[in-house]
Parts: sequence; structure tokens; C-alpha cells
Amino acid sequence: MKTKEMLLALTVFMIGSALHAQEQKPLTLKEAIELSLGNSHQLKNSQAKIDEATAAIKEATQGRGPSAKVSGSYLRLNSANIDLKQQSDSSSGGGPKVNSAMYGLVNVSLPIYAGGKIRYGIESSRYLAEAAKLDADNQKDEVVQNTIEAFINLYKAKSAVDLVKDNLAQNQQRVKDFSNLEKNGLLARNDLLKAELQASNTELTLLDVENNWALANVNMNLMLGLPTQTQLVPDTTIAEVTKDIKPLDEYVQGARTGRKDIASLSLQRKASETGVKIVKADQLPTVALSGGYAAINVPKTLTVTNAFNLGVGVSYDIASLWKNKAKVQQAEARTRQLVETEALVGDQVVLQVNQSYLNLLSSQKKIEVYSKAVEQAQENYRITKNKYDNALATTTDLLDADVAQLQAKLNYVFAKADAVVAYDKLLQTAGIPVQ
Repeated sequence: MKTKEMLLALTVFMIGSALHAQEQKPLTLKEAIELSLGNSHQLKNSQAKIDEATAAIKEATQGRGPSAKVSGSYLRLNSANIDLKQQSDSSSGGGPKVNSAMYGLVNVSLPIYAGGKIRYGIESSRYLAEAAKLDADNQKDEVVQNTIEAFINLYKAKSAVDLVKDNLAQNQQRVKDFSNLEKNGLLARNDLLKAELQASNTELTLLDVENNWALANVNMNLMLGLPTQTQLVPDTTIAEVTKDIKPLDEYVQGARTGRKDIASLSLQRKASETGVKIVKADQLPTVALSGGYAAINVPKTLTVTNAFNLGVGVSYDIASLWKNKAKVQQAEARTRQLVETEALVGDQVVLQVNQSYLNLLSSQKKIEVYSKAVEQAQENYRITKNKYDNALATTTDLLDADVAQLQAKLNYVFAKADAVVAYDKLLQTAGIPVQ
């Protein structure tokens, strides 16, 4: 027993020394949110998607402008036969010997009418770009909520360490007192063993909560972009914040109008509806203004320069009248899918708001119950201690009262912390920015 206790004490001391030797950093919830937003890979990925969508708008807009192509070739010919009809019948010796040719072309085309595809393409790109921004904002809210939950988890782990350490110190002092009483024959050996067993169990509990604290530190450091060895000291005032709760209907209505994921789906649906118009536009003719320049040089035979041309071109794919029906059906089916997805997400949002609201009410009720439980446990320990001192209660009664007191304190601290998470979760699900 003594060897086991020494090993446990040494392990606790080593963990505590290692944590103490690490760099300590006080941390408030506001600082944690700012750091996590600045170091989130998810948000950086979202920004890249926004940049992509913005570039797509530019690409669609550029479709209104002219397009230009330049081409040229140099050809080697093998004993080509050239028959120039314009040459005189009296000429002799046949046509010139041609073994090479060069030409250059410049073509410029400006779309005049494309069935609305260019306009619809720009409109669709803008819808998708706005949807990408809303998706990024929604992910930002998720990052904030994850940071709050990680911060509160760190707070709970630190609070558990402090409470268990205090309880362990009391248990160790009780063991010393009982040991002196046992040596003087005033206490049964069995009662001393019970006190030592509880102290050992508390040491094991301390090991667990120390490990939880260390893991919470690592998780928080990774989210904030800090070295994993940094020992974070969370602000303890966060769990003391109390907020008023509005009626449930206000949160539900706020979610329907303020949720960014719903707004993003609405924009995606509009983009899909515009996509249907783009597909249908393929059935219409296109008109473009075209112009160009050509230069040709066949040595000793033909030279063409200043060959400018200007005209209007019309193109119409007749096969699109029957080939485009399937494409239109596909585009319309995608739109219907987004309509149903939007309705499904709307139902899920209502459920999420109700769940978050009930969780918050439950958390507040737990705070009231656990607050009374702490008072009851402390009073129970005080009464049991007086009875024990007057030989009216057993050692087991005293130790049980001590365990109940520790558990009540832990439950109360955790309930206050969970209420903070529940409130912020309700704000997130209702589409309200977290303060």
C-alpha cells in the first residue's frame, strides 16, 4: 500500500511539475475566438472558395467582350502544280515552281445576341458567389461555437483539477490525523485504512482530471495555432455570466430569416433556376459581329495584303430543338432537389432551435438544483463531522459525506459552464451572432 501511494504521489508530482514548467498564458473567451478565427484552416478554405466564385463572375462578365484569335503558318510544299488561269496562253514553261507558302489570319468576334446565355451566366455566377460568402459566414459561426465549447471544456477541466486537489489535500490531512489517533489507540486500524483508501482513490481521480486538462490544453492550442506545450489559464468569470431568455417563437422566427445556411440554399436555388434558362437558351440562335485581316504570301506566285473583312454571323444549331430536352429536364430536376433540400433544412433548423432552447432551460434548472445540492452537501458534511467528533457517526459516514460534497461542487461548476455553451448554441441555431 505504501509503495503504491508513493508511486501515485510521484506521478502526480511529475505531471504537476511538467505543467508548471510549461509557458502559462491567460486566456479569455474573446481572445480564444479571435485566435481561432485567424488560424482556422476551414475558414481559409472558405475564403479560397469565395475567391473562386468571384473569379467566375469575372469570367462570365468577360463573355460580353470581344474575342480575338491570331493564327499563322509557314508551309513547305513538294513540287506543287500552280495553274494561274489569268496568265497568257502564249506563256510557256508552265507555272512557277512553288515549294513554300505563308499566311496569317486575325479574327475578332463580338457577340450581339446569344439567347441570353451571357446575361444568365453572369446572374448565376453572382448568386453562387453570394452563396459562397454565406457559407463562409456559416462556417465562421461554427468555428466560433466550436471555440466556445473547447474553451468551456478547458475551463471545466481546470476547475475539476482545482477542486480535486483541494479535496486531496483534505483527505491527506485526514489520513495524518487518523494516523496519529491510531498510534495513540484512539482509532481503529480499519478506519485509518478507509481514510487511506479514499485518499488513494482521490489521487487516481486527480490523475484522470490532470490528463483531461492536458488534453483540453492541446486541443485548445491546436485550434488557436499556439504551441501545444502552452499551458492555457482560462478566464474563470465566463461561467458567471447570466442572460435573459426570450420566448421560443422569437428564436424560431429569427432562425428562418437569419440562418445563413438557409439563405445560401435560397441563392443556390436561384442560381439553379437561372441555369435552366441557360440550357433553354441553347435552343436559340446566336448573332455576332465579326471582323478580320488576312495576309498570304506564296513566293513568286501570290501575295495578298490589306485583306480586311467585316460582317455579321448567325449560328443556329437545329439539333438543339430535340437534343436539349434532356438537358432541360436535368436542370429542372436539380432545381427541384434544391427546393426540397431548402424545405428539409428549414424543418431541421426548427428542430435544432427547439432542442437548443430545451437544453438551455434544462441547464438553468440544473444550476438551481446543483446550487442547492452544494449547500445541502456542505451542511450534511458539517453535521456528519460533528457527529463523528462526538462518536455518533462512523468513519464511513464521514467519508461518504466528503465524497458527496466534492461531487456536488463538481456538478455545480459543470452546470454553470454547460449553461454558457447551451446559450451560445441557441444563438447559433437561431442565426443570432454570438456576443
